[in-house]
Amino acid sequence: MKTIKQYFEEDHDRLDNLFKNFQKLKSVDYPKAKEFFVQFKTGLQRHILWEEEILFPLFEKKSGMFHGGPTEVMRMEHRQIGLHLEAIHEKVKLMNSASDIDEQRLLDVLSVHNMKEENILYPAIDHAVTPEETELVFVQMRDVPEERYAQCCSH
Repeated sequence: MKTIKQYFEEDHDRLDNLFKNFQKLKSVDYPKAKEFFVQFKTGLQRHILWEEEILFPLFEKKSGMFHGGPTEVMRMEHRQIGLHLEAIHEKVKLMNSASDIDEQRLLDVLSVHNMKEENILYPAIDHAVTPEETELVFVQMRDVPEERYAQCCSH
């Protein structure tokens, strides 16, 4: 069984690749680029939902850090990520490829955010939980209904 850190790092990499494909294709094949963006956006929304509803509450319970702890910072950054993601989404809906500034703003927040999660939060969660709790996390993640996160460009 994978650790939380392994699983979520792999998901970060998968999302990064989807976004890179969107960026690479948007000036040459916008319909194909849009497909990558839809996968990226829904995947990132699912990732954030998993963290905020499953991982963060587990970490808070295990660590006793509820207010002012690392999960509060992560939630605040998730809001920033969401704002930048929606700015790009609005342009994608219009097939407007002029989203470079919004993309850079998103990447600026995401790169620092992901580094903190991968180097601090995920290892702390792995250290705090039992194998049974890790397995339960993955079951809960799998059971999240798609309609909770799959909103993008009328998909």
